[in-house]
Amino acid sequence: MAVQSSIANIFIDLIPDMCFVVSAERIVLAYNQRARELLGLPDVPTGEIHFSDLLTEDSQRPLLAVFRSDEPLREAEVHFKAHEGTVIDAVLFIKKIAGPQTEFLYVIARDISETKRKDLDLLRFSNVVHYTVNPIQITDARGKMVYVNPAFEKTTGYTREELIGQNPNVVSSKKYGREFWSKVWAKITKGEIWEGEIENRKRDGSPMYTQVIISPIVNAEGKVVGYLGSHRDISEQRQLEQQLMHSQKMESMGTLAAGIAHEVGNPLTSISSIVQVVQRTITDDFAKEKLSLVQSQVHRITKIIRDLVDFSRPSNYQLQPTNIVNNLKEAVEIVKMAKKARNVKFNIRVDDEAPLLSLVPDQISQVFINILLNGVDAMEGREGKIDIVVNKDASHVRIALTDNGCGISEEHLQKIGEPFFTTKPVGQGTGLGLWVSQGIIRSFRGDVRLKSVRGQGTTFTIILPLNSREENV
Repeated sequence: MAVQSSIANIFIDLIPDMCFVVSAERIVLAYNQRARELLGLPDVPTGEIHFSDLLTEDSQRPLLAVFRSDEPLREAEVHFKAHEGTVIDAVLFIKKIAGPQTEFLYVIARDISETKRKDLDLLRFSNVVHYTVNPIQITDARGKMVYVNPAFEKTTGYTREELIGQNPNVVSSKKYGREFWSKVWAKITKGEIWEGEIENRKRDGSPMYTQVIISPIVNAEGKVVGYLGSHRDISEQRQLEQQLMHSQKMESMGTLAAGIAHEVGNPLTSISSIVQVVQRTITDDFAKEKLSLVQSQVHRITKIIRDLVDFSRPSNYQLQPTNIVNNLKEAVEIVKMAKKARNVKFNIRVDDEAPLLSLVPDQISQVFINILLNGVDAMEGREGKIDIVVNKDASHVRIALTDNGCGISEEHLQKIGEPFFTTKPVGQGTGLGLWVSQGIIRSFRGDVRLKSVRGQGTTFTIILPLNSREENV
């Protein structure tokens, strides 16, 4: 019998998990080498060791429940007090054994501390990824998306259900060729990190500029099993760059216009002087009529150049009393110079005498020109008209600009004014004109409203407060 007990102890010591034999009173009768190592127990039990004394205060105590039940097997999770104050998380496999006079429990305790630690790390990581403001996507080794965080859904406009299982090119702008992506894949499949700036497309077709870091996910064997793509939205930065480029372009235009005014102005003055001299020396009525026509065209060219210089001159951003009717007329004259405006008629009607408003003159002119040019574009080369009506009430001045062009579809109507959104072909519009215009009007405490019917035309209504001077001081 002693030999059998000795052999039993040898076998129980070979088990890699902690093992215990526990009496009906929950007293530990025997344990193996692994239990001695992890819990700091003596080689043989000295005195009574209650099983619950091996557990932390907050641990559940499942042994009594097993004794009281008819179930021969049960699993439970507990926390052991290890030596040096550490805690061991373990899952118990408990088997009830009927002895000659009483019952015993054979308990195997598997250490899951490392698993719990990894689960906790994974939970922390998943929470960080899930709730970060940066769009995150995770793909498998083949490049199919297996996870996207809420920020990715919000930024792209796609739902999680629409993205999971899809290739990331579902949001691609198609601006990058096969050679570009081949280089990206060649790098990340080797376990290296790729970083760069990408232009993608949202669900509604608008551009999405992000700085992307693609990191390989490597398993314990060093094999790449997936990829994590972290995006940082740089759309606002791109917008600021576009505004800066536009500002520099306007500055260059002003310099060019000033040069044209100087080079063309002198010959025009000479032509005007010669025409006046000839007019005084001839008596032929037909010739006088034609010379008068020449003189009027010279004056027209002079005014066009002067308006161009005034419009292109850099803004000083200072508020000053502004007659918006005069600014409207000047904006119409500038827009008329465009070739595509040749078949467009402009009608200005002022129902009430507009008071002077405290505005930045060249900024309000820029707004008028942007809207008028959009109206001209809406004609698509056909004959058309743009009606401009100015009126006021007790607190506001309203400027309604109505064209009878192609109008705006309902699906595009709600996106008009968003930065970089345009229905014009590539190279014919940046999508910034109306966005900048809305910003200018709102800086004057005003508002821009839009009504449009596809195939019938569009009306932009600019509303400016009469007391804008006081509110902008």
